[in-house]
Amino acid sequence: METLLLTEKQLDIASKLITDGEVVGIPTETVYGLGADASNENAVRKIFSAKGRPADNPLIVHLADFSQAVEYTSYIPELAYRLAEKFMPGALTIVLPKNDKIPAVTSGGLDTVGIRVPSHPVIHRLIELSGRPISAPSANKSGYPSPTTAQHVMRDMNGIIPAVIDGGECQYGVESTVIALENEDTVRILRPGCITKEMLMTVSENVIVDKAVLNGLENGEKASSPGMKYKHYSPLADIVMVESDLKSFTEYVGKHYHEGVYALIFDGDKENFPYRYMTYGADSLQQAQQIFRRLRELDDIHAEKVYVRSPETNGVGLAVYNRLIRACGFEVIRL
Repeated sequence: METLLLTEKQLDIASKLITDGEVVGIPTETVYGLGADASNENAVRKIFSAKGRPADNPLIVHLADFSQAVEYTSYIPELAYRLAEKFMPGALTIVLPKNDKIPAVTSGGLDTVGIRVPSHPVIHRLIELSGRPISAPSANKSGYPSPTTAQHVMRDMNGIIPAVIDGGECQYGVESTVIALENEDTVRILRPGCITKEMLMTVSENVIVDKAVLNGLENGEKASSPGMKYKHYSPLADIVMVESDLKSFTEYVGKHYHEGVYALIFDGDKENFPYRYMTYGADSLQQAQQIFRRLRELDDIHAEKVYVRSPETNGVGLAVYNRLIRACGFEVIRL
């Protein structure tokens, strides 16, 4: 797999790969994505094949400007325009009714499609150069922690895709916030991210967090957003999330401590923590930036079981909690 640098010549190479129906590893402000032409069924199938992604897990379509959404959707509510004006370009995805320009394989068989206008200059430029809408789910094997560096993509996708663009470390570290719109004035969060409920409420007073954010989908229930249905973001190590204060957390880890056990704790916890650990940030923003990298590093050191101190569930913390609860397969200890 070729590593492309941030030059116009190298971006031209990546753009030609996309117009030719290939898949390219692309940096975004959230995580690295597997980018391909969202309107090309064969190209999209290559994404699913590279990831080993279930066919009913929909992809997001990235555009250069929200005004282009009319080309790929059948209806856009006024609220969507207001949200786009406030948060796009950025880490927000709005689920809208799709038209026939978006193949069923891209939407996971749904009659809706997630639309996002990324702010990262690399993917933004590739959309402009290729003249194509780009689907770019996280550039990792399905179910594994998302990649936040080109090196992560190289490790997961070497020999599977032709190229990755090295754009450095991602700004946010977790995927975009995905929302659906209901009744013309209500926002439903399907997947939390760094565009928080509190931020969305500056545009609409009615913001609901879907029950699937903190719980699994019911049997037979369709996933209307990526990251809702399957166990996600999970390293090889067995992850257990523990909701407690530091004292109780430390005592619990001590009772279950043996070779291969590690803890994932906050930066401020480490001074008196007596067991093997990694930290994953001092606040929710830092935790979002670091969580996937730390989960990968725990595999690198052959951790077998990892007890994670639970983050907050407000603000960006909700996104971190959502990723962790799926990484641990909903195995949560509440002390």
